[in-house]
Amino acid sequence: MYVSGMRRIVTASAVAALAGSGILLGAGGASAANPTPQPGGGSAQQAPAAAPAAHQMSKVVANGGVWIRQEASTNSKRIGLLPKGMAAAPECKKIGQSVDGNRLWYKLGAGKQGWVSARYVQNLGRVPYCK
Repeated sequence: MYVSGMRRIVTASAVAALAGSGILLGAGGASAANPTPQPGGGSAQQAPAAAPAAHQMSKVVANGGVWIRQEASTNSKRIGLLPKGMAAAPECKKIGQSVDGNRLWYKLGAGKQGWVSARYVQNLGRVPYCK
């Protein structure tokens, strides 16, 4: 029971952080309030359209934040900074330069560009490898 409650708290916190940061993605779809007319005068609920692929949630855990880089390397140009506690929405991950023994890097999605070291980001969901 305790683990389940913690998951709800973590998920609610992540959603609140994403909503406040402007990174939270809205799911598109048809409104259930607009029924589709059927022959014979009846009506049926319209099936929702396929939602866009949702980005997984992650959170920056480094005290000073994490630099967003052009490529998956600390030698790459810095293009931004995500502060500690900021939610990130990684699109995918790949192996890059090792940072304190961690070679994973996340490619940012949801309108953000660049890469962040997984060493400084707590992953809150499954992130696929980049193709």
